[in-house]
Amino acid sequence: MIDIRKLKELVKLMVANDLSEMDLRDTDEQVTIRRQGDTVVTVPQATPVAAVAAAPVATAVAEAPPTAHDGVEIASPMVGTFYTSQDPDSLPFVSVGDTIGDDTTVCIIEAMKIFNEIKAQCSGTITKVLVASGDPVEFGQPLFIVKPQ
Repeated sequence: MIDIRKLKELVKLMVANDLSEMDLRDTDEQVTIRRQGDTVVTVPQATPVAAVAAAPVATAVAEAPPTAHDGVEIASPMVGTFYTSQDPDSLPFVSVGDTIGDDTTVCIIEAMKIFNEIKAQCSGTITKVLVASGDPVEFGQPLFIVKPQ
């Protein structure tokens, strides 16, 4: 059962930081909170989630017709700091030329001290990495270009 006081605090944080979506998971619970204007929708789920080093998982893909980049853009689902690897000593999740699938983790975006794994949500080959590790990113900002299979 979700503690209503904690939920209210999460909603206050969302409003204060102008966040449109928050996805929190632990071993026992999952809560997704989405804002649309002044409306807040919460979706609590009591499904076990596998333990992951990085906390919530969020995804976004801009599926526009081929752009000047000639591919599909993987866009940032949130404002935060972009990281190409789990930690500074690790290899990047993906590099130019790598073949990816829908569930491939392509990067991490840190927002409010929470590290969010970003999944590709498309399959193909990475043709371009548009952001350097450690750079700030905006909501909807293109991160990668993928040549679809």
